[in-house]
Amino acid sequence: MDGIIEDGVLGDPGVSLMGFEHGLEAVMAAARKRYKWMPLCVVEEWVILDAIVTDAERAKVIAAGCQPIFMFAHKVVDDEQRRFELGHWVRSSMGTAFKEGYLFETRNTVYVLLGPGHRKSASIEAIFSLF
Repeated sequence: MDGIIEDGVLGDPGVSLMGFEHGLEAVMAAARKRYKWMPLCVVEEWVILDAIVTDAERAKVIAAGCQPIFMFAHKVVDDEQRRFELGHWVRSSMGTAFKEGYLFETRNTVYVLLGPGHRKSASIEAIFSLF
């Protein structure tokens, strides 16, 4: 993992952001108010990756109801559906929205971002090379 972090897409930290700052119970309650039925996955040590795409590719992605953004986290804190092992990494599918600075939506999951993170641009190839 260290080689990808230091040398690859995660080497340059990008723009610093702050996710939710008030702990697991508070963030779950806040997210659940907004998302009644979507499964929640809480993560730390995260980065939002803006995929570098052409205008034509961006138009196709948007027409499909998504945005050319992904989320990668080094640490899963809680996953309601137990798809991801706690303490392990996760890379999302393509996002549909990034709201309130701590809610990253995909078609199937809302990733709840705890604490500090980053946002940066990366090629699709680099994003999919992450593990």
